[in-house]
Amino acid sequence: MASLTHLDEQGAARMVDVSDKDATTREALAEGRVAMARETLDLILSGNAKKGDVLGVARIAGIMAAKRTHELIPLCHPLMLTKVEVEVSPDPALPGLHVTARAKVTGQTGVEMEALTAVSVACLTIYDMAKAADRGMRIEGIRLLEKSGGRSGHFRADAGAA
Repeated sequence: MASLTHLDEQGAARMVDVSDKDATTREALAEGRVAMARETLDLILSGNAKKGDVLGVARIAGIMAAKRTHELIPLCHPLMLTKVEVEVSPDPALPGLHVTARAKVTGQTGVEMEALTAVSVACLTIYDMAKAADRGMRIEGIRLLEKSGGRSGHFRADAGAA
């Protein structure tokens, strides 16, 4: 197992020095789900939730969160993101909503945390906007699906793991 890069030799937390790394194109894709009662999903999809357009607000919240990841996660570098895309789609089998976020940058460090933060905040926004109808919703399965670029190369999560 690789060493924890955010710890120095004495075990103290530190921001990783990326100054010697090449600026390359880096991309990450993350996912998560919000499981809910079928009636809640129907309410959201009909556009009749009390707080308004749940899907649209969740997408915007995810994008905004990705841009502010360095303010939320203490040791993350501030990044000049070149792309953040958040998609929210219904999953009738769950029942609930499936959220994905893709983040992209040309820089010296990866964007996994930005994609994961976007998914997390989008899921939390869905919960907030629909909690009046269903406090039993569950946020689950938040994970990194894929990342590319940088020294560590390409990563793709196992299709069966979630």
